[in-house]
Amino acid sequence: MDLAYGPEYEAFRQEVRDFLAANSDKAPRRFGVSRPSDEVVAWQRLLIEHGYAARTIPKQYGGYGAEPDILKSRIIAEEFANARMPMGIANQGVSMLVPTLLELGTEEQKKKWIEPTLKGEVVWCQGYSEPGSGSDLASLQTKAVEDGDDFVINGQKIWTSTAHAADMIFCLVRTEPDKPKHEGISYLIFSMKTPGIEVRPLVTMTGHAEFNEVFFTDVRVPKKDIVAGRGQGWFVANATLKHERGMLGDPNQAGSRLKEIVELMHRETLDGERLIDNPLYRDRLLQLQARVYAMQFHGLRLLTASAKKEDPGIARLIVKLQGCELNHQLAALAIDALGELGVLYGESPHLRAQGAWQHRYMFDLGLIIGGGTAQIQKNIISERGLGMPREPKLAKDNAEPKLAKA
Repeated sequence: MDLAYGPEYEAFRQEVRDFLAANSDKAPRRFGVSRPSDEVVAWQRLLIEHGYAARTIPKQYGGYGAEPDILKSRIIAEEFANARMPMGIANQGVSMLVPTLLELGTEEQKKKWIEPTLKGEVVWCQGYSEPGSGSDLASLQTKAVEDGDDFVINGQKIWTSTAHAADMIFCLVRTEPDKPKHEGISYLIFSMKTPGIEVRPLVTMTGHAEFNEVFFTDVRVPKKDIVAGRGQGWFVANATLKHERGMLGDPNQAGSRLKEIVELMHRETLDGERLIDNPLYRDRLLQLQARVYAMQFHGLRLLTASAKKEDPGIARLIVKLQGCELNHQLAALAIDALGELGVLYGESPHLRAQGAWQHRYMFDLGLIIGGGTAQIQKNIISERGLGMPREPKLAKDNAEPKLAKA
């Protein structure tokens, strides 16, 4: 069986390799999780210019404008991973809002927001979860009341990643209080500098404030800044969630981590023996390697479905669950491979990779919960993907059992 890609694609692979070799000095060393640095923004623009980021997004919206090509996408991912070079920005704006606007936004919204978001000039956060509306997102209570040409928003969001550094927010609010909960939600986009917004950081077990509480007090947002119309927020939110799950379960990220672990196990030793030669550690590595490869090939399946404009069904629904758990298990192997050094955190002369693996291990555990818990993901897979019945709910009239008459 000939598995070669053919002359056209091998020429493209060489083109990518040449680019990476010529621009290795320009690659940012750290991306961070909030505002992109000037170095990251410059790298993003360079990648877009050459078609290695925003590849299939139309030129009129700031993308490269290439036709979808599954093999070229795969080659780009492979070569960047092999060269240990970072790919483009993947955040809530680029990975979640941009594809949502391409699908459901007005022409004005696309032209105003997509290009500066792609280029890292505008940073977004997501206003979804509330203190009483996490797993049951549709029960959210943040209200937007009509007042002339504006909505006036009052309420609270929580676990809002990047809110402390964001320029803009895409936010779910209740505009139709008299309608059923799924039909009364609207999707608004507005500036985080709007008067009446307060952001309070939430420190996680990583020691950093990567999430926030956001409070809205009489925040005025123009009605025109709604996506897909009043009462359509649940539909738009699910489009965004689809892209969020793909971002959190990115197989290219898992592939890059796997390569880092292989290098780590070649360097680290136990009783004078390289960990890569230890059968127990090598067996764990091979098991995770098989899962990474499975996720990468699964990614090709999803790309194929997207190119054909087909609904991948259950294939799409498993990505977040599998990807987040796999990333955490990869980090766990790295922590174990570091031995006693793996428990270090903070400042230490013996810290490896500036503590990146320790941070990933704790942060990735949070991602198994964030973006829809593993339990919620399993419910989605079973109900929407496998057609299994929903858990029965007692009718309100029958909520309390009646005592039998004597």
